[in-house]
Amino acid sequence: MKFIIFALAYPFIWIISRLPMWVLYLKSDLIYLLMYYVFGYRKKAVLDNLKLSFPEKSPEEIIEISKKFFKHFTDVLMESVKAFTISEKQILKRYKYKNPELVNDYAKEGRSIALVGAHQANWEWSFSLPLILNINSFGAYTKLNNKYFEKAIRESREKFGFKGYKSANLIKGMQKNFTNKIQGLYLLLSDQSPQLHKTYYWSDFFNIKVPIHTGAEMLSKRYNLVVINYVAKKVKRGYYEIVFQLITDTPKEFENYQITDKYTTLTEENIKQQPEFYLWSHKRFKHRNKVPKEFL
Repeated sequence: MKFIIFALAYPFIWIISRLPMWVLYLKSDLIYLLMYYVFGYRKKAVLDNLKLSFPEKSPEEIIEISKKFFKHFTDVLMESVKAFTISEKQILKRYKYKNPELVNDYAKEGRSIALVGAHQANWEWSFSLPLILNINSFGAYTKLNNKYFEKAIRESREKFGFKGYKSANLIKGMQKNFTNKIQGLYLLLSDQSPQLHKTYYWSDFFNIKVPIHTGAEMLSKRYNLVVINYVAKKVKRGYYEIVFQLITDTPKEFENYQITDKYTTLTEENIKQQPEFYLWSHKRFKHRNKVPKEFL
């Protein structure tokens, strides 16, 4: 049954992916109207998140940001479909890296890198990293129930040289690389809520105590990784600019959770610059009433 679903759906997705971007954005406009005004997909979650994050903004401003978010969200859906067939020339034209020398200089020194980032602007096209970075690039992906779709998506994301690990296998893959002296950059999107039973640290995010992912910090200290922040900014529809920000190249000198705090602060600052382009549909604050006493 899973193969039948894949066999029926994938050719349709591939054909849509071949369409020009302007046609895809027309489809995006239609999906936005249906999603926002008809079905109200996660509309309440988005509004609640925005109200909690920006208590100083008026109801009208919150609604305006939410509308812009959904318009952008449906664009990212179409851009994700485009990823199946986008060419090297197309993606480098639309997804520009402003300062790749920051990463490449450390790569030249033989350092491996933890590239941390948030679900902001367009994170889906980050599989183009190998086109501009002189280092093996790796990342984690979530296992899908349908192995045929998983294979198709993985092959699409690896077409420019990016290597994907299932999330459960990332640490094992890193250890194997270090054992075999394989230098690498590891993309770690670290802005979403960890499972509570895997939470070691809570901190402020938009002045609200939330559980925080600490895996990037733990790995950077274990393997002495350079920690660099990956910031995607939207220039205009269909065009993005990527900025790299150094967090530290001496992770072992930091006290526990200082690197995590620095990343969280940078993420919040970058979101505030373009709030409509952050992934507000995720319930980032769902655990705010479950803060352990030691973190209050």
